This record gives sequence, structure tokens and C-alpha cells, in this order.
Amino acid sequence: MRIPTRHSNASSVLAGDRTFFVTSSIAGKRNLLQSDRFAGIFLKILYGYRAQEKFRLHEFVVMPDHFHVLLTVDCDLAVARAVQFIKGGFAFRTGRELGFMAPVWQKGFSWVRILDAEAYQHVAEYIRNNPVARRLVAEAAKFPHSSANPASDLDPPPQWLKPAPGRVASGMAKAMP
Repeated sequence: MRIPTRHSNASSVLAGDRTFFVTSSIAGKRNLLQSDRFAGIFLKILYGYRAQEKFRLHEFVVMPDHFHVLLTVDCDLAVARAVQFIKGGFAFRTGRELGFMAPVWQKGFSWVRILDAEAYQHVAEYIRNNPVARRLVAEAAKFPHSSANPASDLDPPPQWLKPAPGRVASGMAKAMP
């Protein structure tokens, strides 16, 4: 009997859409994103790449010294590339428009892959409530640079996220940056 051919060529293996919770900080934990001007540029970059369909944007918050996003990338884009668009776009734009040349971002970023609807909901709530937890506002909807703000435009949660199975483990998978 003949052994079946295996399709082990890496280029023939395709992953589907993946959803991630991403965090990155400003170099030196400076409060660079505290000003409306810098936070506004960050949001233009975020929405600009979303409009180019580099990723789907589900939740975000732009804190004074870091950001969190909940986004989905398709099989053609690595999460690292999506983050490179965001961080690189912001650094380029602040340099060009505001003359800001110091290192903008800390190296790397952290990400957690979201595997089910329960983990998605948990992360979405964390992102929306981050300004309240940091005592920047009393109500999440009052923070201007967040998806909790009613003026934000978001993509719906991915339909493929399944309800969490009856298990203790969380539906999140952490990876090293």
C-alpha cells in the first residue's frame, strides 16, 4: 500500500483569521499620548490602517503612556506586521508633523490570542474600563480616546468566536513578543 502524500510545505498551510489583544508602551513610559494632539494622530493612524483593511478593529484605548487594541488580522497578515503598521505609522507621522525624533516606542509589544467569546468579552471590558481603573475619568464613555466613547467606530466581534466550553481554563493563548 502506498503512503499518502502529505502537504507539509509551509506555504500550503494557511491560518484563518485571528483575534489578538495587543499592548505596547511609549519608550521610558513617558506620557506622550496624554495630549489630544498626539492621541489624535495615533487614532488617525489606527483608523487609517483599518480603512485600508490591514485589520479589523474591535476595541481600543489610548492611555497616556501605552495603548491596548483588540483586533483581528486575516491569514495574510501576522499580528507583528499589524502592530508595525500602527507603531511605525505613528512614529513616522509625529516625526514629520511635529518634529518629534526621540525613540517613541519601547521595543516589542505583548499580545494574547483570543480563542473564544468569553475571553473576547473579558478583554473588551478591560480595555473599555482601563481609563476608569487608572482614575482618568469616572465613566468609561467620557474618555475621548477609547472605544467606550460613543463616537468611536468599531468592527463587530468575529462570528467564528465560539462560546467558551464548560472548562476552567481561559480562552486566551499568550505568546512571547
